[in-house]
Formats: sequence, structure tokens, C-alpha cells
Amino acid sequence: MSIFNAIGVAGTGVTVYRKWLDAVADNIANVNTTSRTSENAFQARYVQAQAAQDGNGAQVGGIHYGSAEGILAYEPDNPLADAEGYVRRPDIDMGSQMAQMMMAQRSYQANLSVVDRARDSYTAAINLGK
Repeated sequence: MSIFNAIGVAGTGVTVYRKWLDAVADNIANVNTTSRTSENAFQARYVQAQAAQDGNGAQVGGIHYGSAEGILAYEPDNPLADAEGYVRRPDIDMGSQMAQMMMAQRSYQANLSVVDRARDSYTAAINLGK
């Protein structure tokens, strides 16, 4: 791997962490989504990262989904409640999602910083030759 691959490798990290941020944001946005007890609950998305096939960087290895069973919550005033007053809510831990969001955001920023610094280094190297 040459020094000029830094932007490409960091770019793969940016892509993986952007997808992780998207999944976490979607999970947080749907934490209070209710459904009928006869339906599936919103399923949280979890991004699995893996090394890129060419060995340079990372890639999304797969998306895994949380439980469709969710949690039964007693909400008799909810229009989706069954005869006993229950609705189905997703099984999403807000604390865990916030921690994942912070990790993904910091990692995303770090990869963007690598891209910026590599670009600046390449520009400086080009200007030395002038």
C-alpha cells in the first residue's frame, strides 16, 4: 500500500461509519413506534463491518435486524391497542443507541480528518515540485 492509498482507505471508513450512523438514527427515530400486537414491532438495524476484500480499508459486511417480537406495552388509549390494551413496541435501548451514535460519529470524523490531511499532504508535495 502506498501513501496515496490513504484517501481511499479512509474513504471506505467514511462509508461504513455513515451507514452505521444512518442505522442508529433510524433506530432512534423509531424507538417509540407502536404497532398492533398481531404485527411485528419495528426491527432495529445493526451494521456489521468487515475488512475490505482487497485488504485496503473496510466495508459493510451485513445488516442485522433486532427482534420482530419487540416488547408488549400497556397503552389502552392507543388506537392500535388490542382488546386488552396492549401494543407492540420495538426492543431498542436508547442508551446503547446514543453510545453507538457517539462512537460512529467520532469514527466518521476521524476518517474525514485523515482524508483532509492526506489531501493537504498531497497538495504540499505537488507544490514542492513547482
